[in-house]
Parts: sequence; C-alpha cells; structure tokens
Amino acid sequence: MNQERAAIIELFSNGKCPGEILKLLHIPKSRRKIVYRTIQRYNKTGGIKDMPRSGRPKSVTTPRLKKVVIDRIRRNPRRSLRKMASELKVSHGSMQNLVKNDLHLKSFKRRTVHFLSEKIVKKRLARSKGMLTRLATQPLQNIIFSDEKLFTIEEVTNKQNDRILAHTPLSITEKHLYVKRTQKPQSVMVWAGISAKGRTPLVFVPVGIKINSSTHQKLILQPVVKDLSKTMFNKEPFLFQQDGAPAHTSNISQNWLRENIPGFITKEEWPPSSPDLNPMDFSIWSILEKNACAKSHSSVEALKKSLHREWEKIPQDNLRAAVEAFLQRLKRVVEKKGGYIE
Repeated sequence: MNQERAAIIELFSNGKCPGEILKLLHIPKSRRKIVYRTIQRYNKTGGIKDMPRSGRPKSVTTPRLKKVVIDRIRRNPRRSLRKMASELKVSHGSMQNLVKNDLHLKSFKRRTVHFLSEKIVKKRLARSKGMLTRLATQPLQNIIFSDEKLFTIEEVTNKQNDRILAHTPLSITEKHLYVKRTQKPQSVMVWAGISAKGRTPLVFVPVGIKINSSTHQKLILQPVVKDLSKTMFNKEPFLFQQDGAPAHTSNISQNWLRENIPGFITKEEWPPSSPDLNPMDFSIWSILEKNACAKSHSSVEALKKSLHREWEKIPQDNLRAAVEAFLQRLKRVVEKKGGYIE
C-alpha cells in the first residue's frame, strides 16, 4: 500500500492530474478514492503516512483480558465467544474484536471423518506408496472406480447452506420451511463406476437382497464389469477398483476378477478405510445426491427415475477431474504419513 501511495505522490509531484495517475498506475475506478485521499493527505501533512485518528482509547481489551481469553481458548478451542463474553462481563462485540483483531484467530468448522487407528494409518501409508508405484506404469484414464451407496426417497438438505429469504419466519410456508423425515424411509442401494473415459449404468440392488459374494457377482461383476473392455475402453486393458467390503474381498470375488478381467486392485493393495481416495465417495456420489434428491420422492421407482436422469447429466469433465484427483490424494496420504487429508 505504501509503495502505491509513493508512486501516486511521485506522479503528482511531476504534474500529473488524478485522472492521469489512475491510468498510468492501472488503478481501477472502484479504487479511485485512494488517489484523491493520498494527494489530500500529502497536501495537509507533507507525507503519505496515515493521519492520527480520533476516538477514545481501548478500555476493555486490556492485556489482562487478552491473557485470560488466550488461556481459556487454549484449554478449550471450542469455547463459545458469547458465553465467554458473559462470563468475563464484556460485550459480545468487544469479545469478537479481541479475538479477531488482537489475537488474529479465525473460526473453523469441525469435520466428520472416517476412523483411523494406528494400524490402519500404517496400512494406508504403505498401500498408498504401493499404488503410486503401480500407477507409474498404469494409465490413470484406464482405471475404473466403483462403489455402492444407499439413497432414500427423502429430500437431502445442506443444513449450513440451505437458506430461505423471507421477512419473518411466520411468512414462510410449511412447504419451504420444513424438511420432513420419517423413521424408516424407503431406500434403494445403488452401484456405479466411473473412469476418465465414461461411466457404467446404475445398478439397483433389489429390495430384500443382501450384497454378498454371490449376489455381487450375479448383479454387478458378470453383467457389467466383465464387458467394460468392450463398452468403455475400446478393447484396451483396464484396472478395476473396489473398496474393502466383505463381498469385494472374499476369495470368491477375488478369484472371479483374476479369471475374467484384465486387471484389478486386489484387497491387499487398496488402502483400508479410504473413502477420501475413491472418486465416487469424495466427489461423484455427492453430486448425484444433490441433484437427484433435491426434493422428496413419492416412491422408490420415482427415486430411481431421478437417479437415472441426473446420473446421465453429470458432465464427463466432472468424472475426469475426480479421477485425476485420485493421484494427488494418494500423494497427500503419503505426505500425511497415512493420516487424514481433508
């Protein structure tokens, strides 16, 4: 800022008018006041430093109060500013100013993450390193990532960002104000897979069917995965990924994959407890759920139609970007020594 002011004064001293200074320094019109105020300050004080400001000195945010607040936040960083202001008998505004302007602290949201034990962390690190080594010779665009997710007929809402504009709460209709929930909503289990080259069709697991090795092979592996080299990869070899669910890691499923597809990530290779590495988990499912479940559905069949429609609408660029992010996330797991990366 001082360099900009110095440049303004130098041009002003050389006879340039404010309009010329704006053009020469490429200062946008939205900031033109900086030129006029700097010249005004220079004419009054002979310099470019800020002039003394009026106003009474601080009397609340004393060094003692700062120390007390720092100690309390250190013991419990989740402490409420409003409650702390009440306990210390200062205004909420003064407490906010102290924390923000004097202590330079910011508020961050807590995050829900998957559980990682010390043993899992070590396995995540070792297997992520192994995956990076394997991907050095395996084209990333020829990997297909798969996963299952349960969808319900109820509307999905974001508690943090889903807001309503109205004069008062009483002016909001019941339809817009409430997101209704039932104890056991109807639902459907969905399987899907993506790659940088395309997507599989959605596979809906029939109601009452439990996904085990047999049903996994009958509903997904045999009718969908086996033909991916023809349907998606133009007869090129591909690498199939799935997580560590029991139906995926059973000997029956692993042997079937060895015998029927060009290549796959074995149960000994995929990092455990790693939804943050699967593009379906950290990206694509949330896009589909946001679009398909923006409103409640009258039945599972209506939900399936919405899922079908919105699945085909997801741009291929989104799928490609999610797949490409996999490599960077593997590197971050290694950087974090197997720990959390989000």
